[in-house]
Parts: sequence; structure tokens; C-alpha cells
Amino acid sequence: MRALSEAMRSALAQPATTLASAWRLTRRDGTVFGFTDHDEDIAFGGTVFSAATGWTAGETEGALGLAAGTHGVEGALSSVALREEDIAAGLFDGASVEIFRVDWQRPEDAVLMERCDLGEVTRGGGGFSAELRGIAARLDRQHGRYYRRRCDAVLGDRRCGVDLSAGGWTRTGRLVAVDGEVLVIEGLGALDVVAFERGRIALGAASEFQPVRGIRTGAEAGTLRIALGRPTDVSPDVGSAVRLKVGCDRSFRTCRERFANSANFRGFPHLPGSDAALGVAKRDALHDGSPVVA
Repeated sequence: MRALSEAMRSALAQPATTLASAWRLTRRDGTVFGFTDHDEDIAFGGTVFSAATGWTAGETEGALGLAAGTHGVEGALSSVALREEDIAAGLFDGASVEIFRVDWQRPEDAVLMERCDLGEVTRGGGGFSAELRGIAARLDRQHGRYYRRRCDAVLGDRRCGVDLSAGGWTRTGRLVAVDGEVLVIEGLGALDVVAFERGRIALGAASEFQPVRGIRTGAEAGTLRIALGRPTDVSPDVGSAVRLKVGCDRSFRTCRERFANSANFRGFPHLPGSDAALGVAKRDALHDGSPVVA
């Protein structure tokens, strides 16, 4: 049960209340933002909650027990609040949000309603909508490792150990044309299309890598047509440099044959198959628990 001050109890008992919602967002780097749906800024708890951002509360869903509740919030993208390029760069990933109800005539009586994590953010039309996930949602996160046949490491990271700067696993080319979400690239040299079709691509020397959805040979000799895995947040410039990294399907066979890295494979390829429970004699089928070939 929340403890309310006498002033807040009195305000709630009035026929017309002077309450507003306020949100304090704290990024993982410690940067703090304050927002409110009141028509003027409100200051309390060492934070100024800005009214110029257009933040408004959306749909709220709650449940008894350990089920994770969700909240919706909408607002404007601006240089003084949430910038589209900062969201795209992942600066707000994992941010925490505190939700307050505050009497704007007596801000010091603000009541903390809930703490949430910033979830999916959808951008468009100069604004955004965001999902706020209750802290019970943290119970659904993976902790430790899962026993799976396929590798759970990221290609090229410390656990994987593959050096993507060697062996021709990273290529640099030049963007020569853009056809919707398909990029036409030249200068990558001869490469195994199958190996790179699960790879990642970066448009420009400083941009982040993003997934590749598919690769096929272009109509012109020496060119490749590469489809992006999702719409890009950066408008690619024809003539700019493009970096392409090899991909991996996380199978033991690929780890062994493509990268000669089976000693660092982070999966469990020899676990018994799901038919181990059906280990019965049968003339026309094999049910001995043998794993599927990875």
C-alpha cells in the first residue's frame, strides 16, 4: 500500500483534482530526463519535468501476481527531449522509467506509482510511442545459458574467438545504387554468397552493423545486390564505403567447416534428440535418441 501525505489525501478528496502524470527516465549512462503531461514544467525530487515534449499516458494493463504489467506513452521527438538519432543509436535501450502522480499545486507531494523498463519504441511522423514494461518483466529475461544444439555466442565476440578481421571475413566495397531496400555494391571481390547472406552490413565508416536478409549476384559483373534485414535509419549515399561481415547459422557444422572453430563452439550438438523418449524397436524408423545432424 502506498503511503500518501495528508495534503495528497486532501487533494484526492476534492471534487476537482489538480493532478498530473510525470515520468522520470534514466538511461544506463546516468542521463536523466523528466516529462509531464501538465501544461507547465514541474520540479520535484531534483528533476525538472518538462511539459514541452507532449508526453501523454497511453493504454495501461495490469494483473495480479507476478504477471508483468505494461503502460503506453506517446510524445514528440525533439532536440530537447528524445531525439530520433539517439533512439536509433540505442542510447535509450534498457532505460528505466519512474511513473509519478503529482499535484501540480504541491509538487513535493508526488507519489511514485510504478517503476518500469523502457520497452519497444516506435517512431514516425515526428513523434513516438513507447511501451513501458513493469519490473516483473525482468523475470522473463534469460539468466545463464540454455542447453541448445546451436551456438549462443555472437560471431567474432570473446566467447566465439573468430577473428573477423582476418581470413577475408570482412569486406569493404562501394555503394553504386539503391533500389528500395536493396543495395547494389561493387568492389567486394570474389566471396561465398552463402557464407555472407547471414552476415551484417554497415553503411559508411562510422555506422552500426545491421542484419542482411539476402545476397545475390547483380546484373553487372562484379556487383552484388544485398537486401537489408530491416529498414535503415541512415540514408545511404551512393559512392560511400560499405562494410560487409560474414554470417553464421550457429550450427556445429558451420563452426567446424567454415571457421575451423569447433573447439570454441558454444552449443551442445550431441544432446539426445526429442525421440529419445521413443526409443522403441521399430522396423521402418530409427528412434535411438540420436541428435539431428547440425
